[in-house]
Amino acid sequence: MTELKEKIAGEITISENPGDVIKKWRKMFQVSQVELASHMDVASSVISDYEKGRRKPGTPLVKKIVESLIEIDNEKGGEVIERFSKPGQEGILSIGEFAKSIPLTTVVENVEGEFISEGKWEKEIYGYTVIDSIKAILSMKSFDYLSIYGWSTERILFFKGVEHGRSPLIAIRSTPLTPAAVSYIKPKKIDELSLKLAEEEGVPLIRTDLEVDELIKRLKNGCELP
Repeated sequence: MTELKEKIAGEITISENPGDVIKKWRKMFQVSQVELASHMDVASSVISDYEKGRRKPGTPLVKKIVESLIEIDNEKGGEVIERFSKPGQEGILSIGEFAKSIPLTTVVENVEGEFISEGKWEKEIYGYTVIDSIKAILSMKSFDYLSIYGWSTERILFFKGVEHGRSPLIAIRSTPLTPAAVSYIKPKKIDELSLKLAEEEGVPLIRTDLEVDELIKRLKNGCELP
């Protein structure tokens, strides 16, 4: 429970658009603005103002929002909390958070990757997850995919065992969370549909031909360039 609270609060705090993150988590908990406002004893317009960026949430407000979402879910039976507590982990090969944010371009350079989608990808990365695509498909239910985001969605997801690149992006679209970047490990072929899906989601698409063990080793070292 504490870890989930820290995850939500941390993501809201580090986001450049905290209102979007508040809205995302509220929807994930299937809580309306009116319901959340009522539980917090504020007007629903207050929640709307924060979500639309008209107000910036301070630490006390973030804490109150997080605790309210958790309490409301507990009152409904704790379904969302339970799903986060028991995620399918078989498809996750490695997951970690960096000690500090790292520019996406630095991460890509360190893992000998290349951008295969167009765009200005000036992003900061806070963590990574390496996923076995086949095992994830076989072992994870739709809600389990939330577990791949660790403490923040501002992370890069690496997928092993990719044929054409569609499945990971379709899975991402099926959840309310979006990663900062996606990289395929030794993909056989990236088709046009994959590039289109990445473009629609605003997610930079990368490829690397590093072996998985070497990739994980470099990520665990914090992507420090030699």
